[in-house]
Amino acid sequence: MDTLETSATDPDSPATAPAPFPKIISVDDHTVEPPNVWQDRLPKKYLDTGPRVVRAPLKEMTFLGGRFKPVMGAPGDDGPIGDWWVYEDLHRPLTRLDTAVGYSRDEIKLEIITYEQMRPGSYDVPQRLADMDVNHVQSALCFPTFPRFCGQTFTEAADRELGLLGVRAYNDWMVEEWCGPEARGRLIPLTLIPLWDAELAAAEVRRNAARGVRAVAFSEIPPHLGLPSVHTDDWDPFLAACDETGTVVAMHIGSSSRMPSTSADAPPAVGSTITFANCCFSMVDWLMSGKFERFPNLKVMYAEGQIGWIPYILERADVVWEENRGWGGVADKVHRPPSELFADHVYGCFFDDAFGLRNLDAIGVGNVLYETDYPHSDSTWPESRQVGEAQMGHLDPDVVDRIVRRNAIELLGLTEDGLWAGPGSAS
Repeated sequence: MDTLETSATDPDSPATAPAPFPKIISVDDHTVEPPNVWQDRLPKKYLDTGPRVVRAPLKEMTFLGGRFKPVMGAPGDDGPIGDWWVYEDLHRPLTRLDTAVGYSRDEIKLEIITYEQMRPGSYDVPQRLADMDVNHVQSALCFPTFPRFCGQTFTEAADRELGLLGVRAYNDWMVEEWCGPEARGRLIPLTLIPLWDAELAAAEVRRNAARGVRAVAFSEIPPHLGLPSVHTDDWDPFLAACDETGTVVAMHIGSSSRMPSTSADAPPAVGSTITFANCCFSMVDWLMSGKFERFPNLKVMYAEGQIGWIPYILERADVVWEENRGWGGVADKVHRPPSELFADHVYGCFFDDAFGLRNLDAIGVGNVLYETDYPHSDSTWPESRQVGEAQMGHLDPDVVDRIVRRNAIELLGLTEDGLWAGPGSAS
């Protein structure tokens, strides 16, 4: 059994220095894709409709009720100038929230920016490694920006052929360039799937698993994207591929194309406070779906969802599973207490959650992963080590090592040194 509290020191023994804080393996950082990712990889006939970057004015931008609504101006219009991703009819600006590290909290506003106004580590591999060094980070798993957190951008597009090419192009760039030789194994690939077709998704999981990828992005609540829920059999080909290849299903807050909120006019601060809510709803879906019993090797993780809410949900889920089995609709497919399924299949990820760490025994040392959220506005960069030291100081060094490194190494199939062992990963 893991020991959570630091062992008492023998007063007669020599004083021992505190164990150094382990090098961090962050399971939730972000990449801002360079402008050429799709232009370099798509067939010529798609270059004018596929993803590309243009510089244009911003006419209007709001973020209320969990919905982000930007409006691009026409040439000659007044308004701040910035870089936009354009794809079919989609116009998506780059904003300060996409890359906020290095700015004070008061300077981080909802405003359009250009690539020149970003911290270069957002999109440049050597600069990213340098910023990781500053932050005591050894390795990092990165979620997308333009495709959104599980590739919704391609799912919403009209041309499915182009969408599939877009997904594959992103995955090729992720594996071959972002996590390629320059990264020296320190960047861990996370790939996308064509969410509109579970068979194609399964094929893409297997294609990437064959080159060492062990994590794939998925939506926390697919029905919010107009897709089937995890209670159906529709996703089974995709889940079977993940089960067979040891590919982790990684779900980021906001991967339902909406953040939790309370009303259409609620300010962003409301949603930011309750960002864990979609993870909470999603986890109960999975625990009551029967999928973990059908796919016994399946693992899921909740990026940026924090962990303090987990103990109560597990307690409540167990009560409902036991007391309401006669009419709850799960007795025929969920044969173990949800808390046991959680222990075997689910990982919570946090960057700043002192309450969750004080209740670690009710979550499970083996089910918790650390992150830094670089380069987003919530990121603890460049003080992720200091935050970890302050919040984990009461824990045994072996437990800290599990949270900060060991769990990620085991889950993502990294080397003992915490590096990705895929193509181009030699240090």
